[in-house]
Amino acid sequence: MPFTWPTRGLRGDVPPKRIDALLGYYSFDGGATFVEGTWAAIKSSFDVALTAAGLVKDGERSAFALCRPPGHHAGAGFMGGYCYINNAAVAAQWFRDQGAKRVSILDVDYHHGNGTQEIFYDRADVQVLNLHGDPMVEYPFFLGHADERGAGAGEGFNINYPMPFGTGWDAWNVSLEDACARLAAYAPDIVVVSLGVDTFEKDPISQFKLKSPDYPKIGQRIAKLGLPTLFVQEGGYAVEEIGINAVAVLTGFEDR
Repeated sequence: MPFTWPTRGLRGDVPPKRIDALLGYYSFDGGATFVEGTWAAIKSSFDVALTAAGLVKDGERSAFALCRPPGHHAGAGFMGGYCYINNAAVAAQWFRDQGAKRVSILDVDYHHGNGTQEIFYDRADVQVLNLHGDPMVEYPFFLGHADERGAGAGEGFNINYPMPFGTGWDAWNVSLEDACARLAAYAPDIVVVSLGVDTFEKDPISQFKLKSPDYPKIGQRIAKLGLPTLFVQEGGYAVEEIGINAVAVLTGFEDR
């Protein structure tokens, strides 16, 4: 478990030799621990994402990757927030490697996908759109503001939609509609959806107020884009309802 980090004023350019220190060097918080079986779970998770990506590439309209651990908090050189390798980013890059000219990642998890943003921030070939809790008051805190719009070649291709505690469907859907309009204008070959359902009103660690009947509408709106779509599971901590709400998104997509 990481417990020491190279914060401001400390050196971050010299990787230490001890494993406990290396865990901190490659983490941004203490939420990515290692125990027996951790690496096997990590590899299985991104393998699932790649298998599902292959189905979409081979002609399926959509596929769902049930990934655990999740991935959207993992960056190119850091882990955290229960995330070790960014499954959605791995899939997006694989699509590019297979010939897709443009890929969009639509992250609807309650928490900002800071790792996904970091990975693609200076690139124009992968658009990243995040709908999430306001980082001024919500984890992961240090990325996710509306003024973070990409850098260099990637300027304008990173779009954040931070929203306040208590956001329900009507306000959340305004952000979804804007994100989908921007996504359609970008005209990607493939859409990767980071599907977190911790926006649910009963989620124990989140502060949005979406209800179970709202989740099919998310799938329907994404289906309206008319693009090949890979859904990658991210967060969701209301144990009794996570499966119900994830399936509702997929059913809404398939029924469109």
